[in-house]
Amino acid sequence: MMLSRRSLGTGLALLAASVCLGKAGGARAEVKTQEIDYKQGDTALQGFLAYDDAAKGKRPGVLIIHEWWGHNQHARDQASRLAKAGYVAFALDMYGKGKLATHPKDATAFMEAVMKDQQVVSARFDAAMEVLKKQPQVNAAKLGAFGYCFGGAVALIRARAGDDLRAVVTFHGNLAAGAGSAQKGKVKARILVQTGEADPFVPKEQVEAFKKEMKDAGAKVEVVGHPGAKHSFTNPDAGKAGMDALAYNAEADKKSWDAALKFIKSAFAR
Repeated sequence: MMLSRRSLGTGLALLAASVCLGKAGGARAEVKTQEIDYKQGDTALQGFLAYDDAAKGKRPGVLIIHEWWGHNQHARDQASRLAKAGYVAFALDMYGKGKLATHPKDATAFMEAVMKDQQVVSARFDAAMEVLKKQPQVNAAKLGAFGYCFGGAVALIRARAGDDLRAVVTFHGNLAAGAGSAQKGKVKARILVQTGEADPFVPKEQVEAFKKEMKDAGAKVEVVGHPGAKHSFTNPDAGKAGMDALAYNAEADKKSWDAALKFIKSAFAR
């Protein structure tokens, strides 16, 4: 097929433009990920680090605390999402390397084994935080935590205890003060709670009790309810468990994520 000079020139121009765009795309930021083995006492743990290698200077670090299933792909995906947003994220391990449940019965057993000893809860959170602080990309003066389901309860335990966190965000997390209510003036973190209004595990009564507890403690807290959202609304695999109480909700997932990013941007700007 013969091409006119005009057509040939246009084609070459388009080709050149595509090459330039390709080079520009190649220079864009890339999220780097790394599995990190660490320990709490004699317990071997494995976390997942994610960060943008093109970002300059130190930036805030955020721990990702997994659902009751354990350190799974959902937790890693949230770390990668945060890295794309400009943060350094470390998805920690609360159960032990390789302890990952696929059945609710096993998930409950893993969760209860940890939660029965609050010293273990704190020690595993602290062990992961030390890993995060040591990363050369992290501004150790600006730290936060994202907790999902069981992980939300853990994040709030540490916030209630007065950990030096700038921001804590929970998604479909348990809000009950099982390890002790917050004491007035002790909570340092700004807290954003995102809950499903159709979540039977976090009923309205629990939400209202949490609001009162935080108000009495003088904590800076925002609570957002997502209409129609059930438990585990951020996890695309939620329905695979065969529990009616668990369901992914794309709208709630997006809205809660957008709200979380806006929240931590403000919290870390202090």
